[in-house]
Amino acid sequence: MVAQHRVLHRTMKAALHLLYPAQCLGCGAPVAASDGASVALCPDCWRETDFITGAACDCCGVPLPDDSGGGVNDALQCDDCLQNAPLWRQGRAAVVYDGTGRQLVLALKHGDRPDMAPHLAGWLARAAAPLIRPGMVVAPVPLHLLRLFRRRYNQAALLSRPLARAHGLTHIPDLLVRRRHTPAQDHRDRVARMANLQDALAVNPRRAEAIRGRPVLLVDDVMASGATMTHATEALQRADAGPVFVAVLARAVKDH
Repeated sequence: MVAQHRVLHRTMKAALHLLYPAQCLGCGAPVAASDGASVALCPDCWRETDFITGAACDCCGVPLPDDSGGGVNDALQCDDCLQNAPLWRQGRAAVVYDGTGRQLVLALKHGDRPDMAPHLAGWLARAAAPLIRPGMVVAPVPLHLLRLFRRRYNQAALLSRPLARAHGLTHIPDLLVRRRHTPAQDHRDRVARMANLQDALAVNPRRAEAIRGRPVLLVDDVMASGATMTHATEALQRADAGPVFVAVLARAVKDH
């Protein structure tokens, strides 16, 4: 029965590929069909996507110069993290928030394209691999109910679920809650972003026992100043969670 189901699934998938040829997620141009975690990008959009695969900050995931002497898995730190150490232990990002990377994040977040999430989560699952720990819990950064009602989905949760599945980890989509609605963080400096989120995030009381002493991987679509992750980490620490790690699809970079 299972074998018949798999054959039927493959047949239906092949038929869909014939009816709806694969398109580039960035520009919509026809591309070779993708499968699994592979993402269909045309050559132009691929070149415009800055994947973070070389040297990167071990704390926030920002790419570092090639002459920094290490790789993405080495314990390197950027100047910002050296001056202001993050509360979380380690962080990774899949792409730079620029070019096609930025375009894809905005499409997922504001363009009503949740269909992109499984493909983009494949990138993030690979980037987050060095952070995975035994017994780790995966949780998305939450949206306030008002924003969730307007958007109809939490883009961070669409990324965190397949990431958790890829690594065989427990996924708790409602681990964190937004206690109050906050204005958008765009065009605010770090101080203003931190103030905007003060006391806005908390651990869901129903989930507190599930994370006591356990490592937690926080997932979001993009990180700029790190204010959101800082407040989320504070909430987890107050609930006696274990070490906190962060993984974001895209990392904003000052030079971009």
